[in-house]
Amino acid sequence: MKSHYDIAIIGAGPAGMAAATVASRQGADVLILDEQPEVGGQIYQAITRQPIKDKSILGNDYYDGQKLVDAFLASPVRHLKGATVWQVSEEREIGVSLNDSARILSAKQVIIATGAQERPFPVPGWTLPGVMMAGGAQVLLKSSGLAFSDAVFVGTGPLLFLIAYQYMKAGVPIRAILETSSSTNRLKALPHLPSALFSLGQLLKGRRWIKEIRASGVQFVTNVEDIKLLGTNQLSAVAYLHKGNWREIQTSNALLHQGVAPNINLAAASGCAHSWNNQQLCWVPQTDEWMATNIPGISIAGDGAGIGGAKAAQYRGRISAYRALYNIGKIKEAERNQLARPSQQALAKEMRIRPFLDILFRPSEQFQIPEDDQTLVCRCEEVTAGTVREAVALGCLGPNQLKSFTRCGMGPCQGRFCNLTVSQLIAKSRGVSVTELDALRLRPPVKPLLLSELANLSIPETEGA
Repeated sequence: MKSHYDIAIIGAGPAGMAAATVASRQGADVLILDEQPEVGGQIYQAITRQPIKDKSILGNDYYDGQKLVDAFLASPVRHLKGATVWQVSEEREIGVSLNDSARILSAKQVIIATGAQERPFPVPGWTLPGVMMAGGAQVLLKSSGLAFSDAVFVGTGPLLFLIAYQYMKAGVPIRAILETSSSTNRLKALPHLPSALFSLGQLLKGRRWIKEIRASGVQFVTNVEDIKLLGTNQLSAVAYLHKGNWREIQTSNALLHQGVAPNINLAAASGCAHSWNNQQLCWVPQTDEWMATNIPGISIAGDGAGIGGAKAAQYRGRISAYRALYNIGKIKEAERNQLARPSQQALAKEMRIRPFLDILFRPSEQFQIPEDDQTLVCRCEEVTAGTVREAVALGCLGPNQLKSFTRCGMGPCQGRFCNLTVSQLIAKSRGVSVTELDALRLRPPVKPLLLSELANLSIPETEGA
């Protein structure tokens, strides 16, 4: 393996594959690095060896990714599987671990395509065995055909209903669905409906999922006001507040979901500027129309640049690739603009539905910011909501100061699972907007790195500029 490439791409999901295919076909020397043993990311997980033979279970949207995967596999891209990227420096030096060995690679252009992650759902008991994020359950279904029987689905968002629909199609019993978004969201989302109608097919598809789930006889409760996950060493029941009354559902499995947010850890540790997006309730990198960040030579594509879905991720991947090709002199400016225009137009059309969906499935505040002081917000360091509030009362102004007060955000995940909750909790406790806080500062390595790997790390001389 060489030490220097024209373009290095981190992540082999929709955005990464699209970018790599475009760039390599234009003659660029492209390396794509991904932690997974196969391409596809979470959206197209295991598409090259799908264990579920009935295609109706995962649906057409999943199998639409086959064309993208086939094009990627047919391209002359250098694909490094099982590679953990723990650093991307401002000089585009990439720290990567593979087979218990670490090394530094470099590239003229870097495209970060690390995708999205599920939004935290910090309610009492959410760390109990038997409780899992719904996206993780979907990965298990796609990769091995396994599912959790008689699970209670809790939360909101299109993905929650898609997974429940896939379970139903697979014949997996569902104990109940507890929908937590407020009924007032529908009224608030109404002004954005005209734009969303350009994606009428997506809206009707979502309605069909819910209609068929209801028709199957699954208990379906809307406007759930509060949630508690009960148990000592294992989940035993889900308690929910509905119309002022608490009820319980006995179960040993609960699948939580309330939307997704950009996975920003690598981009943040690289020095890319981020700002709070109040529509999607998350930190997002600041990028221009070419997906470029404030760091020269580093772009961010896909849902890592803001949630848009699989198709939008592909368009962003292609746009970022055309920019990178232009920057390394493979294409001229006029050619870049011409080649990118169809993807830019398709991206704009694809994103028209987002404001409607973001408001319609906006998580209620009590599910974003724990009201119970005993609820864990930082699972790595076991920091509770009450501890964060106490730190604010002592003068803590933001998530970076909170590290000194509590070690919150300093565990193995580097704040990946607590950053949003902590930012919102601090802002509410101080009575200010999250926009007044600084984003959590991250430093490499953003993934665990063995001391032996670091001690034996060899740093080659950088080739090119």
